[in-house]
Amino acid sequence: MARRYDCNDADERTTGLREAVSAVRRGELVVLPTDTVYGIGADAFSSEAVADLLDAKGRGRNMPTPVLIGSPNTLHGLVTDFSEDAWELVDAFWPGALTLVARHQPSLQWDLGDTRGTVAIRMPLHPVAIELLTEVGPMAVSSANLTGHPAPEDCDAAQGMLGDSVSVYLDGGPTPGIVPSSIVDVTGDVPVLLRVGALDAAELRKVVPDLEVAP
Repeated sequence: MARRYDCNDADERTTGLREAVSAVRRGELVVLPTDTVYGIGADAFSSEAVADLLDAKGRGRNMPTPVLIGSPNTLHGLVTDFSEDAWELVDAFWPGALTLVARHQPSLQWDLGDTRGTVAIRMPLHPVAIELLTEVGPMAVSSANLTGHPAPEDCDAAQGMLGDSVSVYLDGGPTPGIVPSSIVDVTGDVPVLLRVGALDAAELRKVVPDLEVAP
């Protein structure tokens, strides 16, 4: 049966994070708050756990799972051919609502779906998420909803959809809003804005003036 912890209570937060860390290390799923919406997460390096995550959402491998990290330093072991523009975006907007699509290290032993050699990666601006990610390392995290349903802004909505497919729910209260992260592709010579979310092109161009916008 799923366990749920109120992270606004100091004791429950400590217990909940400890239980969530243990669950992730056992290859189980957890729900966590982020600065956009609630996410369902698993150990990024456990192909079985990532497959369970996709199954829980009713999502196919054609929609690979993004990865959340707890520190920009983690990028050094995950991505390759990371441009100066990409680092400028990290310095300006992480932690925050910016997802970068980069080429991952070919030696990585993970299976996030049909990624074609890339990974969508982000550092969220939420203390509970960062604390969990700091303990367990990179996590495959997708919005904590059934595919085709609205992304949840609170833990009740996430638990109502995902139920006992998740081992631990970390309840951080309502999220700041449902505006998703902006997505920028940094795999080419010029950064390309794939999805406008919390950051628009004008704001991003203050950091990378050559940013292009996908049609």
